[in-house]
Amino acid sequence: MTTATPTATAPASTPQPKVHVLRTLFKSLREYKKPSLLAPAFVAVEGILEIVIPTLMASLIDEGISGKDMPAVWRYGIILLCCAAVSLFFGFFAGKFAAIGSSGFAKNLRHDLFNKVQGFSFTNIDHFSTGSIITRLTTDVTNLQNAYQMIIRMGMRAPVMAIVAWIFSFRISHSISFVFLGAIPVLGVGLCVLAAIVHPIFERVFHTYDELNNVVDENLQGIRVVKSFNREAHEDTKFSRISTRIYKDFVKAEKVMSFNMPLMQLCMYVSLIVIAWLGAQQIVASGNSAANGLTTGDLTALVTYSMQILMSMMMLSMIFIMVIISRASAARICQVLVEESTVTNDDAPITTVADGSIDFDHVTFRYSDTSEKAVLSDIDLHITSGQTVGIVGGTGSSKSSLVQLIPRLYDVTSGALKVGGVNVRDYDLVTLRDQVAMVLQKNILFSGTIKENLRWGNPGATDEELVHACELAQADSFIRELPKGYDTYIEQGGTNVSGGQRQRLCIARALLKSPQILILDDSTSAVDTKTDQLIRGAFHSEIPDTTKIIIAQRVASVEDADTILVMDEGRIIDQGSHDELLKTSDEYREIYESQTQNGQQKDGSVAGINTSASVAAATALAESTVSAAASPAAAPPAAPSPTTASQKEAE
Repeated sequence: MTTATPTATAPASTPQPKVHVLRTLFKSLREYKKPSLLAPAFVAVEGILEIVIPTLMASLIDEGISGKDMPAVWRYGIILLCCAAVSLFFGFFAGKFAAIGSSGFAKNLRHDLFNKVQGFSFTNIDHFSTGSIITRLTTDVTNLQNAYQMIIRMGMRAPVMAIVAWIFSFRISHSISFVFLGAIPVLGVGLCVLAAIVHPIFERVFHTYDELNNVVDENLQGIRVVKSFNREAHEDTKFSRISTRIYKDFVKAEKVMSFNMPLMQLCMYVSLIVIAWLGAQQIVASGNSAANGLTTGDLTALVTYSMQILMSMMMLSMIFIMVIISRASAARICQVLVEESTVTNDDAPITTVADGSIDFDHVTFRYSDTSEKAVLSDIDLHITSGQTVGIVGGTGSSKSSLVQLIPRLYDVTSGALKVGGVNVRDYDLVTLRDQVAMVLQKNILFSGTIKENLRWGNPGATDEELVHACELAQADSFIRELPKGYDTYIEQGGTNVSGGQRQRLCIARALLKSPQILILDDSTSAVDTKTDQLIRGAFHSEIPDTTKIIIAQRVASVEDADTILVMDEGRIIDQGSHDELLKTSDEYREIYESQTQNGQQKDGSVAGINTSASVAAATALAESTVSAAASPAAAPPAAPSPTTASQKEAE
């Protein structure tokens, strides 16, 4: 079967439609829809009560103070206190529900983003840098959280107060109420101009944040290299250069946005002057009589309403600014949420793997459909279950790309790849990857104890199973030398153990899966040849039915394999046993001779061509080592810290 895997469109340059963005984001509300609806409802009541207060104040002034009626003063005073208390009550719960709704929305959004990334294939992950994903999970989500809180609280309060306040002012004086309407177009046009200028700047800032996070991540991951080459000053300059770009962009944006407040104050003070002027004229004309026109109390209410309306407009401008900032963040988050994994299950996936046989049927692979050159070309290969296969070749010969297709970390571009006689596309992903254990070139350990790291391979593994897997991987001996043994804490990335120790722990972790296929991608490069030989000997005697694929730079690591593949530029150019390839393959013979001197390995060990003898010797040595490690009497004494123990091996 020949199929082509569609490559997801790189999202960085594809803007999402606004409605699509909103619909995508609101899916993350879920259980926080109720507080998100209650917050604006409480805010609306709070706003209406605050608008009623100026009318009550006007009545208190006109009837109580001007009319010298103390009972009226007490009556309106008590009503005002009650309105203020109820408004405070509703305001408190409005703030509470707004905080719950926005914080919950952000929590769900972070979870959805992280969960989405976890489901990505390697093709999808290639679309986003590490720094970019971190920025989206932190800065972008925080921007959306702040904007959402302002929208469900101030976004309801501002229009309710503006509309109701204008209605009350219209009821008091038709002519003066239209002063407010004159300020709205001025503010609207000004805000639209500011938004058009600032939005591209914020988009650029967030992309620069991605670069900043990438620099920090790269520096921390390679801090040993940085210090070894005395490149601290160079890294500091690189960081400062990107940080300065963010500073300049923010300064430019803030300079533009600083016009928002003067514009708002201009509209506010001009409106107050016009209201005071028109109001004074009407009060004089009416003789301060409610029956004849405007009164002093009415003017006080109008001034208060003008402040409320203009403050509402100021709130809307603040929301507008926050929406401008979060608009770029929303689009960036949606780019991740709408990205569909290129590797998915069928509707009715197969949940059992019959055996560890592997068939490449004229497989071609490209990292993307737009790539002109294929990474792998016309791979036709059959590996029987339980077979040991070695793969050698120069750097860039696509050895790792070949094995990454087996657990569907990538999908083939054309041709078919079968495991256990079934196309890998037809398997349930969890089932397939449970039966294919990979130890990658970069050995990753996570912060936690050795036991916790090993149980990534099998969460329910017993202590005896952990020890057995470590014995096979030749890791048990150095673990027992550590102060706390299997309870020793591993720092992030395994920085407190050596490279060889990390490799052996990763191999033990893979063995705990009890897979039908075990792939070692140059996973013994940091261990000495004797330990490498012991590991291969243990594999031969303990897991003979497991298909083993070993990618190696050293010929000694693969010379006892059942068959060896020689790769070059994405093709299998030679195939056979060690002895056969020495006779027939110039490429393999050149690699072999470059690593040997007069029939001996450069490390001093004999490069025996009799592979069966070397396997038997390794097997016997492995069995004796395992039995010795299992014996309590043979357990070595406690040794110093992991760092001290790790000095016994080359990094």
